[in-house]
Amino acid sequence: MTSYEKLARILGTTPEAMMDVDAKMSALTGQKGVIDAVSADNDKFVDQVLADLHLTRQSMAEEIYEALTHRLIHLDEHLFNLLDKPDLSKLSDNPGKLASTAFEIFTPPKGLFIKKEKVAELLAKQPPQSLLEHFGYKTPAELLEKEGLASVVSALRFTQTEEWMHQFFETAYDGLKPEDFEERDVEIKVLSGEWLKVAEKFMEKKFHNVSHLKEYGVIFVIPLPIDTPGETLRMFTLLLHYLHEVPFYSGLFRKFLHDADFVPKFQSLLRGDVPEGAAPTAPHVAWRIVQRYLAKDDSDDFRLHEHHVNPEAEHWYRVAEDFGRLARVMKESEGKFSIGYWTGLDHVGDFFPSADGSQKLVSFDIIDLIMSLVKKGEIKYLYHQQEALWNKIFSDYMGHEQMNSLIEQNIITGFIVL
Repeated sequence: MTSYEKLARILGTTPEAMMDVDAKMSALTGQKGVIDAVSADNDKFVDQVLADLHLTRQSMAEEIYEALTHRLIHLDEHLFNLLDKPDLSKLSDNPGKLASTAFEIFTPPKGLFIKKEKVAELLAKQPPQSLLEHFGYKTPAELLEKEGLASVVSALRFTQTEEWMHQFFETAYDGLKPEDFEERDVEIKVLSGEWLKVAEKFMEKKFHNVSHLKEYGVIFVIPLPIDTPGETLRMFTLLLHYLHEVPFYSGLFRKFLHDADFVPKFQSLLRGDVPEGAAPTAPHVAWRIVQRYLAKDDSDDFRLHEHHVNPEAEHWYRVAEDFGRLARVMKESEGKFSIGYWTGLDHVGDFFPSADGSQKLVSFDIIDLIMSLVKKGEIKYLYHQQEALWNKIFSDYMGHEQMNSLIEQNIITGFIVL
């Protein structure tokens, strides 16, 4: 099997498409043999991990998956103890070691966020009636004063109707000006237990209990019981992910703040717009910017099967870089399958024989494995690895920092046209 065939199979595209991209990118950059090098790199890491698991290329996909996730259970227990066995239902007043450890691993810079007093003004114009009724408050000002900004803006996501949220997003944000923003620290907020029931539908869509609000600088945790292997790892790595993602978007807010068309750009960034039309064609080569995980909505979305880059995958790349610091905090030796072991495996995966007679793709990406572990294998996550692999290919042609620079420059148009 050629390198084009191998990577095309993993990425769900065609060898011809891979050959076309390689020809154009090689001509543009002078970088030859990139696809061969990426494929060889993938094989090297797969072989190394299999050897460490005492498995082989002939091992069953199910056996490899079980061995990989089993290694994460020990890390999950270790992290749970490091964080003082957090009971999320008791952390709404102070997130304690959960937040302090996350900030110790990575401290984000101050961000540019909507001012707290502006939030009160916006909510006064369009009161969140469901939220007010839930608490028994008469005005949004009273709600914000008693419950705090972080809890209120987080709860809007799962207490108000989609229609209300859409209207608020389109109308309340429409008049935002530079003076409505301020520099402040990113905040981690654990919500109180009363939100669990109303948040259930939200969590079904998100697949996990951690989310964020880019425009407010808030990362919030819904206080699910931590009673499933992998739950602590999933929660903590998501916190780290958002600690990288929020500053990324805050930097873009800063960049566009004084543009005449700031508001539409701001709204586009919050929506995570991905262009739906065909990419620009010859004589250029265009890489679509996919700034959210489209596979959550449709794993067959055509945009996933063409060459693209994904800033989400870059945030996870940064999290993997954090693992070295996390290993020191956890006082881990850099042995096999320590947390630091997983750095550099984000783009790694391959097909293996399955018990049903087919060949199945196994992701070696720790985030895919953690998500699958918490779901008890009901869903085998693959898309973090696939998105990381697209980024790996692009950055091997253009350079890692250049990839990030081009994403920032072109995120509004949605295409990097080279």
